[in-house]
Amino acid sequence: MSQLPRRADATSSAELASGALIPVVISGGVGSRLWPVSRALLPKQYIDIPGISGSLFQQTLSRLEGVVALGEAIVVCSEDHRFVVAEQLRQINRPARLLLEPYGRNTAPAIALAAFEAMQGGDDPLLLVLPADHLIEETKPLVAAIERARVLAAGLRLVTFGIPPRAPETGYGYLQQGEEIPGGGVDVQRFVEKPDLATAQAYVADGGYYWNSGMFLFRASVYLSHLKIHAADIYASCKQTFGALERSQDFARIPDAQFHTCRAESIDYAVMEKAGDAVAAVPLDAGWNDLGAWDALWSVQVKDGDDNVISGDVLTESVSGSYIQAESRLVAAVGLKDAIIVETPDAVLVADRSAAQGVKHIVDQLARLGRSERLAHRREQRPWGSFESLASGAGFQVKRILVNPRSALSLQSHQHRAEHWVMLTGSGRVECDDTVMDLQPNESTFIPKGSKHRLSNLSNAPIELIEVQVGDYLGEDDIERFEDNYGRLPAADTQG
Repeated sequence: MSQLPRRADATSSAELASGALIPVVISGGVGSRLWPVSRALLPKQYIDIPGISGSLFQQTLSRLEGVVALGEAIVVCSEDHRFVVAEQLRQINRPARLLLEPYGRNTAPAIALAAFEAMQGGDDPLLLVLPADHLIEETKPLVAAIERARVLAAGLRLVTFGIPPRAPETGYGYLQQGEEIPGGGVDVQRFVEKPDLATAQAYVADGGYYWNSGMFLFRASVYLSHLKIHAADIYASCKQTFGALERSQDFARIPDAQFHTCRAESIDYAVMEKAGDAVAAVPLDAGWNDLGAWDALWSVQVKDGDDNVISGDVLTESVSGSYIQAESRLVAAVGLKDAIIVETPDAVLVADRSAAQGVKHIVDQLARLGRSERLAHRREQRPWGSFESLASGAGFQVKRILVNPRSALSLQSHQHRAEHWVMLTGSGRVECDDTVMDLQPNESTFIPKGSKHRLSNLSNAPIELIEVQVGDYLGEDDIERFEDNYGRLPAADTQG
């Protein structure tokens, strides 16, 4: 049987803790309980949430400013989100190593692959594992808790962060406290599943329990050692998968051929619940919230005199305790209490605030029905900008396209459709077979079926145009790329 490393004493732990700390951001969730704003192709960690500055993903990294000896982050995310992640990292000027999953296998494999990545070159750093979709309102207590956890982790502990419960919450797992550890932290006596209300009330009254935050700090080799003992099949699959990573300049792709053999499991089930006295918890009282559903978002937002959270073009009469968000049109509400109304251009959610967790079941229904509203918004992000579907019918589709400054679509052709482009704002460089022209506002051009073409923005401001597609097939997979700036050759899976 594999041997676990022996824990260090307090003095040597403090010395070891001075080494590099690598943030590992786990960003593979889809945030289905925040539908219709959160979608599979643009989930909650990347969206703009009213009242919150920056995306939750960006906040996850930005709030680590005060942590000493912080290394370059490792981000584990879906391949579908690779360009969204790269752009959001660019916006906050944070370099990171990206590991792209072809599909999710839960947190234990994701963290194992990040640990192998962190140990490249013979290093064995401490890893600070953070979900990408949590809100933490106070930075100073977080940094202080990380430094306490750092010492314990340097002493070969597996450290988790426990949130002092503010209410008998049934949507979180719990940690039962054990003996106090000198210098901060406690042993974890046991992990507890999400309880029913009566059990949660008993936990809060007892005072000896924390919410399980899903945040961890440990040395890379220590985690892998425990994984090898307690979930040997996951360890073996991840080691084989890591050896076959497909690396490019900007990303490392996790190969489907190896990864599909890996069992899906959370770190709690695979390691933490089985690691016994190696596990410790550090309390974290910093305004933490996992924003798991609309009622959680209501709870952290500034409210008006009627206890409502209002965003967008909204009118109310005799409404209280409600969350109402409008994105594209006027929303009027009358005589409601403790309600949730969320409007987007293609979907409207209406729910009782107490039933917010049930939104996930609507998303499940959308999946069974094959509805596109589960996957994407009308406006879809691309590495060069975005496009929004305005209208469609038999043999035609109309889109509004935005191209970012100094960006270009791929040089491409379509076999089943022709396109008409009308420039709205800015000047776009159009290449179509052997012709090159600059398209100005209120000018148009025709892209024949089968022609090689590309649109470029050579300016320092975004450009917008209307694209009218006409043909017998208008699917996004009718595309052949010849040149591309974003590593998508060969590909037939995304617009532009």
